[in-house]
Formats: sequence, C-alpha cells, structure tokens
Amino acid sequence: MRTRSTLPIGKLPPAVLQGLLRACHPPASSGVVIGPRYGEDAAVIDLGAKYLVAKTDPITFTAERIGWYAVNINANDIATLGARPRWFLATLLLPEGRTTRKLAQQIFLDVLHTCRALGIALCGGHTEITAGLPRPIVVGQMLGEAKKSELIRKESQQPGDLIILTRGVAIEGTSILARAKGVALEKKVGRAAVRRAKRWLFDPGISVVHDARLAVRSGEIHAMHDPTEGGLLSGLAEIAQAGGVGLRVWKEKIPVLPETLAFSRALQFDPLALIASGALLVVAPRASVPPLLLAYARLGIPAAVIGEIRPQKEGLLVVENGRGTRLCVPEHDEIARLLS
Repeated sequence: MRTRSTLPIGKLPPAVLQGLLRACHPPASSGVVIGPRYGEDAAVIDLGAKYLVAKTDPITFTAERIGWYAVNINANDIATLGARPRWFLATLLLPEGRTTRKLAQQIFLDVLHTCRALGIALCGGHTEITAGLPRPIVVGQMLGEAKKSELIRKESQQPGDLIILTRGVAIEGTSILARAKGVALEKKVGRAAVRRAKRWLFDPGISVVHDARLAVRSGEIHAMHDPTEGGLLSGLAEIAQAGGVGLRVWKEKIPVLPETLAFSRALQFDPLALIASGALLVVAPRASVPPLLLAYARLGIPAAVIGEIRPQKEGLLVVENGRGTRLCVPEHDEIARLLS
C-alpha cells in the first residue's frame, strides 16, 4: 500500500531524479562524453577512433514477450544517439516457485531471435531464480558504436529547429491496453479496433532503430528521443531538458492514432501521457526537415512536424486553439494508473 511518503510506480519524479543525478560527475580521465543526465538515453564513452554507446533498461511491467521487449527498448536508446546497436547482455530474474524449464527457454530464445533480427550479438548475461518476484524481469544492457561525426547530441538543439514525430501516439500503450482490457474495450469501441491495436506491438512495432538510422542518413539532425514511459509529454520534457532549450508544441498537429483516441475516451485517460514506444522524436534545422519527411514518406513511415525549439527562457508550452499552456510532466504513466 502506498502512503503519502512513498513514491508511485514508474519512473522517479523528475525533481527527485535530477537531484540524484547532480552528484554524478565522471572524472575527465574516464573518457565519458555523455554521462548520467536527465533526458539522456544512453552513456557515451570515447574509445579513440569511435564512441562506445551504452544503455541499460529493465522490463518490469509485462511478462509477455519480455525478451523481445528488452532487446528493442535498449536498442532504441542506442539508435537515438546516432549509434548502431551491436552487443547485448541480459540479466534474467525468474520468479521462485513458478519457473519451469519451458519458461526459461521461451524468454532466452525470444532474446536471441530478436537480437538476430536486428543484427545484434547476444554476448553474455546472467540468469537466476529470485525470491519475492511476482513475474519474470529482464534487465538488458546494450552496447553500440558510433562514428564521432555521427553522434547526435541533444545540446546541439537551437531555437528555430523543428520537432518531428514519427508514426504517432501511442503505439505501445494502446496495444498493452487492448491486451489487458480487451473485453471491456470491445463493448465500447468494437472488436475490430481492439484486434488491430493488439497487433501494434509487432506491426508497426516498437522499434525505432530503422527510423533513427534513416534520419542520420538524410540530413543534419540535432537531437532524437523515443518517448516511452510518461508518454509524449514526458519525452518532450526530457529532450528539452537535456538540450537546455524551451519548446512549443502544437497539440492539433500531434498524430494521435484513431484507436488510441477511441480507447482514451472509453477509459478516460490522456493519450499524450500513455507509454509511447514506437514513435521517434527528431529535432532538425528547418532546412533538413523537407528531405527527412520525404525520406520517411518514400518508405511509408508516417511523420509530422509537431512543434519547434524555443529559447530556454520561454519554457515548455503546449499550444491549443492559439493558446499556450505550460507543459506538465505526468506524475506517472497512464498505463500504471489504468492497470493498477
């Protein structure tokens, strides 16, 4: 039971996390180029000829396809820095009294096959049966590499840059709700919509590796970020904080997927605060935007300009019907509230 002094499920509140990160100062001799900072997707280490990019993320909110989730979520954060994901390690924690040989094999093969599909080498990890767990947990560690000329650094953002969102909001969260609350949703929005949303985890899927690699090849990019827990609103706040900039986002320009919108009305939630893996935020100078949108269109990848970068002193604004209001970072993801 949560008390007033305890924190909610999900990411630490931004203020708490930023307070912790202020104490992290890797020494110059460590070669750390990008270290622990709010809004950064991964660490970057200078190895001389290239950069090593490192990321770790757990999968804790679902037991379905957790091996597949772990690889994709960690690969996404490598790709948003302009790097190529190359090596993966997995720590697999299995619940006491519920683990079978078949369960362990399913998760292991899921990790292995997903790595192979993305051209990633599964190179190590750890597996154990752990007391006190209600379900399996996979903690992934992804390593990638980037040419020094290709590293995308969020502090490169400049006022006047435009913000692009690919695919739409919110692929992952909508699919999770279709699976977890399908019976209730079918009564309100119809069986066909629920059936379509269930497939979204795999088609279009939650990987943004291809979208990010395409952006790097298509022109000058100043920042990329995949909005995950906390949805698009959290993703926008994170990318602005990491870049030391403000932003203005036009709410009517945000492509909220039709099934997501229907689910939000049925279950009463904010689609912009729903876990949004599968979309990619790209910040680029205005001159780079037309060729990038054209490159996405040629491959059938939906993409839309949803806002612009502003000076930091202007803050973070969501503009709707010509009126701007302060962007509020959700205290917790809507998925946590709906499934609690």
